[in-house]
Amino acid sequence: MTSYIYDRKGNAVGCIQNKFIYSINGQPIGQLNGSHVHRLSGEYAGELHLDMVVNKNLGNFGNIGHSGNPGNIGRLANPGNRGALNYGYPDAFHKLID
Repeated sequence: MTSYIYDRKGNAVGCIQNKFIYSINGQPIGQLNGSHVHRLSGEYAGELHLDMVVNKNLGNFGNIGHSGNPGNIGRLANPGNRGALNYGYPDAFHKLID
């Protein structure tokens, strides 16, 4: 099952499969360590909160190292806009692709 990740405006921007985060285009861009979100190269980017990657200002959980490239999963079907939500934290998904 694919768990989609959304931005603050409600647009699907990626998904989670196993411990990896993929862009909506299917490119691997991140990895999970519990609720901590790291870039694919290992640098800390934010926290997974419900269905968003956000900055909770918890500090920096460091670099967990590159876990290898899990490969492209192919372009994802877009589930559409789920509606804008504000969980009270800044969106941090951009840190995975910047």
